[in-house]
Amino acid sequence: MENSTSLSVYEKTGGYQTIKKCLKLEPQKIIEEVKTSGLRGLGGAGFPTGMKWGFIPKDINPKYLVCNADEGEPGTFKDRILMENDPHLLIEGIMISSFAVDTTTAYIFIRGEFFDATESVQAALDECYEKKYLGKNIFGSDFSLNIYVHNGAGAYICGEETALLEALEGKRGLPRVKPPFPAIKGLFGKPTVINNVETLCSVPLIMENGAQWYKSFGTEKSPGIKLFPVSGHVNKPGLYEMPFGTTLRTLIYDCAGGIRNNRKLKGIIPGGSSSGILTPHDLDTPMDFDSLKAKGSMLGTASVIAIDDTVDMVDVAHNVMHFYAEESCGQCTPCREGTMWSYKIIDRFVHNEGTTKDLNTLKDIAKNMAGNTLCALADGAAGPLNAFVTKYEEDFLKHIKEDRVKPAPMIMR
Repeated sequence: MENSTSLSVYEKTGGYQTIKKCLKLEPQKIIEEVKTSGLRGLGGAGFPTGMKWGFIPKDINPKYLVCNADEGEPGTFKDRILMENDPHLLIEGIMISSFAVDTTTAYIFIRGEFFDATESVQAALDECYEKKYLGKNIFGSDFSLNIYVHNGAGAYICGEETALLEALEGKRGLPRVKPPFPAIKGLFGKPTVINNVETLCSVPLIMENGAQWYKSFGTEKSPGIKLFPVSGHVNKPGLYEMPFGTTLRTLIYDCAGGIRNNRKLKGIIPGGSSSGILTPHDLDTPMDFDSLKAKGSMLGTASVIAIDDTVDMVDVAHNVMHFYAEESCGQCTPCREGTMWSYKIIDRFVHNEGTTKDLNTLKDIAKNMAGNTLCALADGAAGPLNAFVTKYEEDFLKHIKEDRVKPAPMIMR
């Protein structure tokens, strides 16, 4: 829609009417409605949103709400597009969510490279303050709210919620030991709700149309509507809004127009680079939390990357592991050493110097990284690494040099 970022256009389509209605409700009723809707975190973890809000203590103040807009997962661009094109929907979602959990201060932590998104969100906030939609006693109620924009500095690790909190406090973005969880001890040591951009943008829709309306889409365990970024070797890369449970085949062939140049599909990364790659045999897999987990992958950010048959999967694995080796914060040894070690081994394959022993070593590295670190970055590297090596072993075998057993040197006495 033209001028979709402006307050006037947003209000013409019913914008800010839902928050006015919500301000007349008991906050607990909003939490219960969100719980009933089945809304889950749409940033990757998939934790039930209403349940997360319910963990916030009612007798401790101040509380904070933080919007995680540090979208750094390769292949993912849904939050950026939401912020660039519909910032007022995000702001209204933050308003309703803040009222529900009884906080008067919210922060939007935006990825440092998102200049257009930052400009769009800040301009929308300025419009709201000018009309007194933010600040003291918003919309004539007893509820007050201030929202601040904070830019990250380009660190992927700050997409992890506790590393984000550290950065927001002005410290180096390193994941914290949990527990305590942010709901109990978060920003500045106070109870904090952290939600993703897409999650917060879903809240006004749920409160306007009702939990049952939201549940009428998707599947029983993954209800609702989802934004699916589709990229890679497709004819129409873009962002597609579909119900949970939509198959990969529908997204790639019906929505994105199939594989470009009439090539064959070779592999599918279903949920951003942290999700294990799938094969063309998995095309009819529904895009929901449980179905992808059953396939040994995960929904993640639901960002689909299609790869055609011209690609050597060794090159893809090399690229992915280089990313994780560079973005590991280095705090945990299995992640710090495992990501760089696996990248260096795959680099040997790229230069046709890999060995069969290296393949087994890569599998061992993946096994030892998973579940042994403070945050999920190591898991996000281990899953794809293991999937590449096991599902596309033939591509690696093409790069193996001839194994030669060198005789032991003769010792002259």
